[in-house]
Amino acid sequence: MLRALAVIALLCGSLRAETVLVLPFFNQSKSASLDWIGESIAESLHDSLTSEGLLVLDREDRLEAYRRLSLRSGVELTHASVIKIAQSLDASSVIFGYFDVTPAGAQDPAAASLRVDVRILDLKQLRRFPDFMEARALQDLAALEAHLAWQALERLTPQTAPGEQAFMRARPPVRLDAVESYIRGLLAQTPEQRQRFFIQAARLDEHYSQPCFQLGMTYWANKDYQDAANWLSRVDRSNPHFLEAQFFLGLCGYYSADFAGAERAFQLVAATVPLNEVFNDLGAAQARRNESAEALASFQKALEGDDADPDYRFNMGYVYWKTGKFTEAVASLRAVLERNPSDAEATTLLGRALKHDGPRPGDPKTEARERLKTNYEEAAYRQLQAELHAQH
Repeated sequence: MLRALAVIALLCGSLRAETVLVLPFFNQSKSASLDWIGESIAESLHDSLTSEGLLVLDREDRLEAYRRLSLRSGVELTHASVIKIAQSLDASSVIFGYFDVTPAGAQDPAAASLRVDVRILDLKQLRRFPDFMEARALQDLAALEAHLAWQALERLTPQTAPGEQAFMRARPPVRLDAVESYIRGLLAQTPEQRQRFFIQAARLDEHYSQPCFQLGMTYWANKDYQDAANWLSRVDRSNPHFLEAQFFLGLCGYYSADFAGAERAFQLVAATVPLNEVFNDLGAAQARRNESAEALASFQKALEGDDADPDYRFNMGYVYWKTGKFTEAVASLRAVLERNPSDAEATTLLGRALKHDGPRPGDPKTEARERLKTNYEEAAYRQLQAELHAQH
């Protein structure tokens, strides 16, 4: 589906979808140890706006822009620098601002008060939205951030912004120490520090799913599929990474031989984000469950999205061969070799399909040969959807 959408977008013209950049808020307090609050506000706004369907640039994009422009992350920027960063990332609007913390007097930082001032610049219309601010106890940081996000939505998408009460209900408060641990994990310099902070954040507030996603992806990268699945399963639907977590949860299930669980996870993702890689992996899980017809249908959907990918054709040919449909298997496997003549596995299967030589029970060379995709391109898919919407 993704390749087809890309072609349509190119043919339709050069209009770009509107994207939002959120910068870390600048610390105007006297304590550099509170810099993490500015990053927290930015992360919270990013997650809330993304979950409401806006295209918001990732933290990695922003950090790359800082590097390209030789700007140091965390320092207060001039308006000119803010605009320059946004323009370098082709952002339609940019959200930034300032925060200050007033100590309570006693040695209790949670009793301090926090004030946040927000600016939103519309770079397409060259205008500045009305500024707004929020002031609460520092202990209520998560609720303050959620309310800031709702106010930003009211300005950016007044026609579609949800009601305030419904928006706030969907974002229950999170413990301050859990938020701090999570943000310090994002800012940590080593993988060990990151993991320690994320585990601490998840333990401090069991309903806080942002660190759960990060931990799940850490264990996935280390091929610890059981622990990865345990963390990814805790990512809730309000988290903008929910579908991505489900995709990798499906992969964890597949590699752990839980093919029914993998199929459910991939089906959930495919129902919302019809990516080629999701249909391919769904087909692989179905094939392992001997659901041949369903697997072929899923592989066909992946192939319709990108008919140049030899893995999709291989998977179809493999299922055809396993089920004794040798004529269809020959056609699919020949198409694989047209694209990749050095594919030894496809060459072997093609030879056997031509001889009508089917599977042999217990043959490790021909069992469980489905090819999976581990890339997940939801952001690109949503970008293309928004661009297509902008054409009309």
